[in-house]
Amino acid sequence: QVQLVESGGGLVQAGGSLRLSCAASGRTFSTRVMGWFRQAPGKEREFVAAISRSGGRTSYADSVKGRFTVSRDNAKNTVYLQMNSLKPEDTAVYYCAASPIGVVATVRGVYDSWGPGTQVTVSS
Repeated sequence: QVQLVESGGGLVQAGGSLRLSCAASGRTFSTRVMGWFRQAPGKEREFVAAISRSGGRTSYADSVKGRFTVSRDNAKNTVYLQMNSLKPEDTAVYYCAASPIGVVATVRGVYDSWGPGTQVTVSS
């Protein structure tokens, strides 16, 4: 497992942008598929985006396609989530996660390490 810590959350108006970062500890970051999930109050945690070990492949939830971009810097042990054109329905706690399985997965079960989360609030 790796230790993960998210940052960059906050309050933003609809239409605005935020960039989330997730810093990982340890030497195994580049061997991990990284994912972003979110959980709104009263709802299940849902997939947002994921990126392959090299960064060459990505996957997005339909609700964020064209607005969010996931990227990673293996030299810095960091994965990012650039969020543009934010909507009130994007309000949630955002979590990054790491998976040892070499598939860009959208399901929570393959991710074995999770950060504590960062709050994103989008006002209308």
